Amino acid sequence: MKNRRHVLALAGLALTCPILLGIPAPARAAETLPFTDAAFEAAQKAGKPVLVAVSAPWCPICRTQKPILAKLAAEPRFKDLQIFDIDFDSQKDLLRRLNVRMQSTLIAYKGATEVGRSVGETQPEWIEGLVEKTL
Repeated sequence: MKNRRHVLALAGLALTCPILLGIPAPARAAETLPFTDAAFEAAQKAGKPVLVAVSAPWCPICRTQKPILAKLAAEPRFKDLQIFDIDFDSQKDLLRRLNVRMQSTLIAYKGATEVGRSVGETQPEWIEGLVEKTL
């Protein structure tokens, strides 16, 4: 029984070790990453399509947007899409820098250029249109 616990503990540690060391995990389709300047700039420099989603855990519109964005990111045409999440309640410096005034704001970038922005949108086809601008 002790050996089994040790094996499970080591397996858990191995999975979290990169995170504990501050090494960001590579993004996969339908995965939203927390916004960091380094990751955001790297995605822009690589010319990747980028979407910044400003959300709050208490926001019903944000909760509606998340599965729509996950579904879009899972589509083959959006395989390179990088989605970065900014917490509306705790990342006020980023909100000022990006000129964001409300949660549920989506900002689309094609490389380093902002190509679109929406606030409070929950219609899947309109969100898809915004994400398509990143390609």
